[in-house]
Amino acid sequence: MTGAVVSHLLQSTLFAGAVALVTLGFRRNGAKVRFWLWFCASVKFCVPFSLLMMLGNEVVWAPARGSIAVRMGAPVMRLVASPMGLPADTVVGATTARPETRGLAAFAWLGVWGLGLAGVAWVRFRDWGRIRAALRASRPVDVAAAVEVRCAPGLLEPGVVGLVRPVLLLPQGIAEHLTPAQLRAVVAHEVCHVRRRDNLYAAIHMVVEAAFWFHPLVWWLGARLVEERERACDEEVLSLGGDPREYAEGIVSICKLYVESPLACVSGVTGANLRKRIEAIMANHRTRALTFTQKAVLTFAGLLVVAAPLVLGVMNAPLARAQTAAPRFEAAAIRSCSGMPGLKGGAGYSVSDGRLNTGCMSLAEADHTGLIQRAYVRFAGGQQHRTGLLPITGGPEWIRSERFDIEARADGQPSEDLMQGPMLQALLEEQFRLKIRRESRAVAVYALTVEAGPSRLKAFAAGSCVPMPLKMPLPELPAGQEYCKTRVGVQPPTVDAQGSTLAEFAQMLDLVLDRPVVDRTGLGGQYDIHIRFGVSEATPRYLPGGDLARFVDAAQSRNAPSIFAALQELGLKLEPAQGSREFLVVEHVERPTAR
Repeated sequence: MTGAVVSHLLQSTLFAGAVALVTLGFRRNGAKVRFWLWFCASVKFCVPFSLLMMLGNEVVWAPARGSIAVRMGAPVMRLVASPMGLPADTVVGATTARPETRGLAAFAWLGVWGLGLAGVAWVRFRDWGRIRAALRASRPVDVAAAVEVRCAPGLLEPGVVGLVRPVLLLPQGIAEHLTPAQLRAVVAHEVCHVRRRDNLYAAIHMVVEAAFWFHPLVWWLGARLVEERERACDEEVLSLGGDPREYAEGIVSICKLYVESPLACVSGVTGANLRKRIEAIMANHRTRALTFTQKAVLTFAGLLVVAAPLVLGVMNAPLARAQTAAPRFEAAAIRSCSGMPGLKGGAGYSVSDGRLNTGCMSLAEADHTGLIQRAYVRFAGGQQHRTGLLPITGGPEWIRSERFDIEARADGQPSEDLMQGPMLQALLEEQFRLKIRRESRAVAVYALTVEAGPSRLKAFAAGSCVPMPLKMPLPELPAGQEYCKTRVGVQPPTVDAQGSTLAEFAQMLDLVLDRPVVDRTGLGGQYDIHIRFGVSEATPRYLPGGDLARFVDAAQSRNAPSIFAALQELGLKLEPAQGSREFLVVEHVERPTAR
């Protein structure tokens, strides 16, 4: 919190310094231009750039939608990785340090700030009470002006009072001390304040002064605003034909007779540096209108000030969302289990009660069950995605051959999907230095289409089975219920897709065929699909040398139809085609090291 306040104060100070430099380039132009520049510097104290960046964070940028996964929180963790080959009992977990609570210094500063705020507010309300008392004691007076004019006793200078319905308050007997021309000039000056709504802008800056009373720059900005608003009204009075000498003498006479208004939001006639004002009035120099170049510079600068934080917020939206509060692993350990008998293929994988144990699993298993696939695809964004597995390319060979056992404990009770997705992503990126991207490539595919004639697909009976969760071990079901069969079998080679859409079935065929399958059937709904097929060149994983070959019964395979023929029995067919396929590309990865 303290860091954010200091950053905002630094930004506002630098912004005011930049405005001061800009005003030098407009010193020959009208005072109203410089007034608005100083007012922008004042308002900047109320508008942190971080607020604009937060607005930008809410914009969904197109490239962000194409990112690998929404991180849903970037867990910060400390892991201890065992050296390759060390036994499991050498692994020791490490915990992260918890955030520190606010110190007494922060509360002390808050108390001092509150006292200063109350002090400034009390002074303002006290002085405003004096103005209100003068207003109640006033009476209407017949003076030609575009605003209500009242006369009040006392030694207050002429000034405009009020925000919604401003009133010009004149001291009693002022007409006896000014000539008619001088009085007309003074009234014209005050009417100019009304047209410019100077009381409103003064009140806004009063809020800034109260909130940032400790910053000298804020009070300096207030003096600049008063100076430029008075000079702007002087310039307008003279532009309307007022006599410079009469006008200057009227201001001097008022200064001799009355004190200045005690309230900053009451626009008077004697404010700012009187000597400079009188000299400027008597010189009566014509101010230069803004040139096209100056207007363009001001417009560009204004757009830049507003747009730059918004653009940064849009560009950093995925990162900002990643840094939102989310459960994280409090402790974790990682070890190598390559070569250990009976530990491979994710044996022992479990997740429950804030704990994740991956079992022995490689980063990129050949059967799409590796850690990368689970973290970036199956549980991307902290949600289950049953289909749409993506091939993984790039990276050294060891990400497919070496296996690791990761045990992690979460702080709190995050969901199982969150631990297996965003939190596992953060673990891989931190400990394996994993850098990965999504890439689309044009590849040869099979188009799944429908043959002519009536459909022979079996419609799914809703409620006949329970969708199988992506969890190991599977939870037990009540008696009479069973999980839907969605699996690829190996003995004999089969594909079961119970309660699946044809798009999901096509993605299951990806796991057995030599190229991706794209659903082009145009059929909706869910179906119960079961096919048994024989091994051929189109199913390379079942051939000698494939990772499923050792499970295949050659005799059974010879007696089964090809996968193409098996699909035709259901009224479906596969046709070679060209299409687009997304890949996960491993750009960088390192073996974890002990700490």
